[in-house]
Amino acid sequence: MAGLFFDEALLPQGWARNVRLAIDGGRFASVETNVSPAPGDERHRIGLPGMPNLHSHAFQRGMAGLAEIRGGASDSFWTWREVMYRFVGRMTADDIEAVAAQAYVEMLEAGFTRVGEFHYIHHDASGARYDNIGELAERVASSAQTTGIGLTLLPVFYAHAGFGGRASEQNQRRFINSIDGFSKLMAACRRAIAGQQGAILGFAPHSLRAVTPDELAALLQLDDECPVHMHIAEQTREVDDCMQWSGQRPLQWLFNHVEIDRRWCLIHATHATPDEVARLARSGAVAGLCPVTEANLGDGTFSAAEFCDHGGAFGVGSDSNVLIGVSDELRQLEYSQRLAHRARNVLAGSAASTGRTLFEGAVTGGSQALGVASPGLVEGGFADIVSLDPEHVALAGRSGDAILDSWIFATSRSPVDCVWARGRNVVRGGRHRASDAIARRFRQVLQGLLGA
Repeated sequence: MAGLFFDEALLPQGWARNVRLAIDGGRFASVETNVSPAPGDERHRIGLPGMPNLHSHAFQRGMAGLAEIRGGASDSFWTWREVMYRFVGRMTADDIEAVAAQAYVEMLEAGFTRVGEFHYIHHDASGARYDNIGELAERVASSAQTTGIGLTLLPVFYAHAGFGGRASEQNQRRFINSIDGFSKLMAACRRAIAGQQGAILGFAPHSLRAVTPDELAALLQLDDECPVHMHIAEQTREVDDCMQWSGQRPLQWLFNHVEIDRRWCLIHATHATPDEVARLARSGAVAGLCPVTEANLGDGTFSAAEFCDHGGAFGVGSDSNVLIGVSDELRQLEYSQRLAHRARNVLAGSAASTGRTLFEGAVTGGSQALGVASPGLVEGGFADIVSLDPEHVALAGRSGDAILDSWIFATSRSPVDCVWARGRNVVRGGRHRASDAIARRFRQVLQGLLGA
């Protein structure tokens, strides 16, 4: 049984001093406060729970920065999507595995200890089925195993190019499934993660534009307990198209036709009316916010202040992985609200620091979304821990909530020192133990893809 000792650590009940964490089998066997270190304990100054990353398309890390050239009179999510289609159309299974590994290394170095992989590439570049329907799911799982990040695998059902069951397009050929094929894919995904400690399986109807009502109903019959994730109301065009199809807005349609509860995570929900914001909060579902990607794509701004006023649960994800950072996502979330409301410390509520409110909210909501029952540094929970470098200049003289405020709002160089995922030390001195080898493979893959 391994022991870690922290001078100061953030527990669910608040900051505590002289904290000893005993780890056994990848979980916390005990959490003690106001104690002395035991012989052999590894000592650190500042301890935090690992952050869940609730929404990732890992393969998109390879195209980060490639869509920053304006191509016409206007540029939007829809033009960005064409760049993504061209990029993914070139990738082999080996490429996808290498890029995912690089993304997961960067997540761990940033302080993310679990990823919700919204996995929608299922077929080869021609659209043909692999002999093993779970080939690419296995590649994602392999990357998670290699890097050590906790995995919640979310195979995506994608069948149509638009509302009302519009036929899929040629550039979507790698994503498309039938209900029968998806049922087989789910079984293959279970096998893919079966040997990974702490791995969790959910599934993801891609969006209302990619799934018909009948298909959505059939999907929900496949499993009535696992996490369910869905893109919703990300773009104004999506809202307009949904209105034309159904006479209702996307969130309105979903609430009126599906029982939405705590196992749901609705990704983005950017364009929501006040009533929809309140209904989402009351449902217990998690709002899956991806502030850096939403800003990069020009999506718009989620009504986070109003949502939190209603007691809504939220988490953050790195989505397109154009930039991977815990502080980047949380800072952008708060700054988006400051710009919208022309006020400061909008999400802090009435009695807490902004940094702590953001951090604790994202740990709790992200864990719920990814199927983790006991979030944070608690007995019986996964031993996912981040230590910060007390010598980082931005943390000088800080303690308690000021540590989180300074990390999120006053650093450009990450203060993350060590990271443990399910008790396994994977980052030390800010560097992943396999970062050099994984980055070398990533560079080779990108040179091949971009030189093609």
